[in-house]
Amino acid sequence: MDFFTPIVDDPYMFGQIAAANSLSDVYAMGGKPITVMNIVGFPINTLDKSILADILCGAADKVRESGAVLVGGHSIDDNEPKFGLSVTGIVHPDRIRANAGVKPGDRLILTKPIGVGILTTAIKRDLLSKESLEEVMNVMATLNKDAAEAMEAYDVSACTDITGFGLLGHTLEMAEGSNVGITIHSKDVPVLSGTRELAEQNIIPGGTRKNHKWIADRVHYAASVSEIDQLILCDAVTSGGLLISVSEESAEALQKSLLERNVQSAIIGVATEDSPGKIKVI
Repeated sequence: MDFFTPIVDDPYMFGQIAAANSLSDVYAMGGKPITVMNIVGFPINTLDKSILADILCGAADKVRESGAVLVGGHSIDDNEPKFGLSVTGIVHPDRIRANAGVKPGDRLILTKPIGVGILTTAIKRDLLSKESLEEVMNVMATLNKDAAEAMEAYDVSACTDITGFGLLGHTLEMAEGSNVGITIHSKDVPVLSGTRELAEQNIIPGGTRKNHKWIADRVHYAASVSEIDQLILCDAVTSGGLLISVSEESAEALQKSLLERNVQSAIIGVATEDSPGKIKVI
């Protein structure tokens, strides 16, 4: 189950993003969502009921896209709108993808660009262009369904989805859980357009700075990786992509399969025997 307060003004899009975010954990584990229930907090006597209807409609359309079935939910009167889903999925016991199990030599593939936290902070300050707003909303509302289905046919060692701890935070979880080192090639990491320019204007969410501080003693950055680049790599994400660890032999084929499905993916790193439980960013 996952839910949060609105991060965009459009209630229909908020419903889509919240639904995609909630469905993501099932996809990250290699599963297929089967049923969902709405989780709603809404100031029913303060905001127009049509806003809630639009939120629910957006979520229902995204659930329909996933192939799952909406079977009910629960709502409460709350001062601040909140929305998300409780999701039930299925997966064969031998095909569960955990966020541990990475093997030395594995390649790391990321299936969505990062920078979401920085751009949504810019939304709150009314500093985002219409084009950038549409791009970040579409990224957040995109299901990880195609990415999850693409990885079914390959030798995937581990998988997680990128959310609040940022790319490096979730990568560190994989490294520590698998007792391997992971090297990230920062230039290969896909980043949403405008992210760097906003970060240079100090438009950086508090959660991103906390992530950067939290992992500082377990990440070694090359001298060429600026603090702005570091913060972008630690950016707190909503409804991010999958981070897939796959054997070197399968990496290129999986990447090709992802691109054929129009998944904005890239091979961004490699697992090593050196420095287990640590990350290098070069």
